[in-house]
Amino acid sequence: MTMKLTLLAVFTAGVFAVWCSGASAKSKRVRPIPAPAAEAAQAPAPAPRQFFATKGVEPLTPEIEQALKPKDSFKECEACPEMVVVPKGSFIMGTPLSEIDRYKGEDPLHQVTLARPFAVGRFTISFDEWDACLADGGCDGNKGDDKFGRGRMPAQGISFEAAKSYLAWLSRKVGRTYRLPSESEREYFTRAGTTTAFWFGNTISSMNASYTAGTPYGHGPRGVDAKGPAVVDSYAPNPFGIYQVNGNVMEWTEDCFNKRYTEDTPADGAPWLEGDCTKRMVRGGLWNWSADKSRSGYRDDHYAGSGDSFRVVRTLNVQ
Repeated sequence: MTMKLTLLAVFTAGVFAVWCSGASAKSKRVRPIPAPAAEAAQAPAPAPRQFFATKGVEPLTPEIEQALKPKDSFKECEACPEMVVVPKGSFIMGTPLSEIDRYKGEDPLHQVTLARPFAVGRFTISFDEWDACLADGGCDGNKGDDKFGRGRMPAQGISFEAAKSYLAWLSRKVGRTYRLPSESEREYFTRAGTTTAFWFGNTISSMNASYTAGTPYGHGPRGVDAKGPAVVDSYAPNPFGIYQVNGNVMEWTEDCFNKRYTEDTPADGAPWLEGDCTKRMVRGGLWNWSADKSRSGYRDDHYAGSGDSFRVVRTLNVQ
């Protein structure tokens, strides 16, 4: 009996040891293994910032100007145009042979590189902004052509020299240099990184711009002709945040007339000041012209005394 009890005790102890060993092993198998540290989530791009004057004249401080990023915007006085920062970059200027209804003066294709960001008027200069110049004794008393109204309508009937008088007034008021865009800058911020006939694609409709939509472009839809120019903040802005760069009104550039691009065409964004300077290059389109003349690469020339519209540029002191 004693021997049996001894064997039973030994057997029980062995079973218990095996059970403990299994339990220990099982416990080790289910022990959670620390997960590898997750990679830090990429921080979202900072939202565009606004630096708007609240009273009187408030030009950008050197510190703010140095810190400006693409799509940031600013106004350096209450009546000043709203400016938006466009990035530096390169693009192919001109239009390919395959583009519908292109003109000979739009070639040859060539690369232009803008080495620094610059600021562009988010909108065509409106009569509100033009009238602020008149009220302050500037703009040579030229009231422009307001048969379609004033206010937020684009300032029209403005000659090249009259546009220059506004820029001189604005530059004096703010203490910073405002100017007209070069023709290559105008095409650069019109395209805003796109290569299609218009920044919004290869077709156009009356939902995109103000033009004679009754004449379709390519395989695009037929619409209703515009009855006049639209206010400057109509339609959607392009990827740079700039409004109505295709259609509505023709805008002056600084460049003298040259029939087509040549090996002398500036490739750094500078204005082309050779050629026939009694005429200046204009860009944009017109509300009562067909869509082919609103394409991003379309170029035309007007005598400097003609009445058009314009948009302003400001060179930035940024790295």
